[in-house]
Amino acid sequence: MMSVLPPVRRDRIVAELPQCFKKEACLHTRDSFHPKVISACKQQRTGTVGRFKISKVIGRRSFSRQDMHDNRFCKDVFDKNYKATIGVDFEMERFEILGVPFSLQLWDTAGQERFKCIASTYYRGAQAIVITFDLNDISSLEHTKQWLQDALKENDPSSVLLFLVGSKKDLISPSQYALMERDALKVAKEMQAEYWSMSSLTGENVKEFFFRVASLTFESSVLAELEKTNARRIGDVVRINSNDSNLYQSTKKNKSKCCQ
Repeated sequence: MMSVLPPVRRDRIVAELPQCFKKEACLHTRDSFHPKVISACKQQRTGTVGRFKISKVIGRRSFSRQDMHDNRFCKDVFDKNYKATIGVDFEMERFEILGVPFSLQLWDTAGQERFKCIASTYYRGAQAIVITFDLNDISSLEHTKQWLQDALKENDPSSVLLFLVGSKKDLISPSQYALMERDALKVAKEMQAEYWSMSSLTGENVKEFFFRVASLTFESSVLAELEKTNARRIGDVVRINSNDSNLYQSTKKNKSKCCQ
């Protein structure tokens, strides 16, 4: 059966790990992919890795061009008449990393209070969360902590990659940017997030950022898949003793009562 997915574009092929924007606030500073990931890809042992969900949480109470980074990346266009995110926008981009093709799902969710209930359902199952703020508006940076808290209610904080992104860099002066970046780096460190700044108008850092997100998410997912595979192999030689005969029953008793 032929695949219904489109072929990977040549400019979406990643052979080396894209580098971080600022070493002062990044998820890791390694120059290359994890050795286990490289080995697994060479041996084609990546398991079910193939599709990742990225929840992009957009900041600010009022919007203009802030949520257009994925539009610039996926379509390579800047539309000055682009309307603000209404609830949720969706894009899918095909990549190939270390010879493994996969689909990157971009869920662009609005940060306004009136869209909160709609957006929260799309946070679930995200491998990465991108919190965006306006470099020209200090209040939007202050609100990022609340937006992150909302997103993490639907995900395990220990299994999600976090990114803090300052937008509209083309509108801020170098001196003002230096001050804003100082504050943004501090917030990113508190969040344990990787910091980036970019401009949808000029395209500055847009491609580099999405390649970095895709690559780190890929790496994390492959490592998680390898860990599950090793756990299954270990489980083959582990015997459950008589005292563990009621494991299923105990699990049922411990289930959450939130939906009851």
